Amino acid sequence: MIIQLLTLHTSKLQELKEFYCKLLKFPLIEELPSSFKIQIGESALQFIDGNNEQEPFYHFAFNIPANQFLEAKAWIKRKVPLLTEEGDDEIHFILSDAHSCYFEDPAGNIVELIARHKINHSSNGEFSANSIINISEIGLVVEDATEVGQKLEEVAIRARGDEKITNTSLSFMHTAKNGVYLLLVGEGRTWLFSNKTSTIFPLHIKLLNGIELAVDPLKQFSIVK
Repeated sequence: MIIQLLTLHTSKLQELKEFYCKLLKFPLIEELPSSFKIQIGESALQFIDGNNEQEPFYHFAFNIPANQFLEAKAWIKRKVPLLTEEGDDEIHFILSDAHSCYFEDPAGNIVELIARHKINHSSNGEFSANSIINISEIGLVVEDATEVGQKLEEVAIRARGDEKITNTSLSFMHTAKNGVYLLLVGEGRTWLFSNKTSTIFPLHIKLLNGIELAVDPLKQFSIVK
């Protein structure tokens, strides 16, 4: 499973463009009056003007080379403060053998850099935005995670380890062990390294296999095959 294009809403379009394109130097691949799109390795990330009074925020993660966590952490720390939890500015996920650090962008999105040591490839080059492999995770927040989980299973997107999906758990949904997941969750769960809780906002996910997933402004989830 590869996220080919992730489209998110924002109320701070210009601020995000400055942040991702000028500060972090992600390649800008498309710009329109109400949106812009940047390259995230083999993925693309698009922000569109939500045109409402809400201030949408999301949690998403970027896969980085397996051997470059410290380099990536130093790179982002020079540009933006890292988020902390109980005094720590990084976390080691023992079961999946991965290291992560987190930061917020100007729209309040909780962004994670994750080095999956057994899955991601290694790199000997100097770390930069161009070193990022792809979009690794996106929080898929829905009203009924159990029901949406069943719909995802119908298109072969299943919970990691066949874990039971509930509305209070965080379910890692995938099709293959390549370090790319949809984080299926109901509302109200606190995101790691943040005091924000999972909240439903519109999004659109286009997978490389042609499947498209969406949450619309009315909080309705849909799949286009």
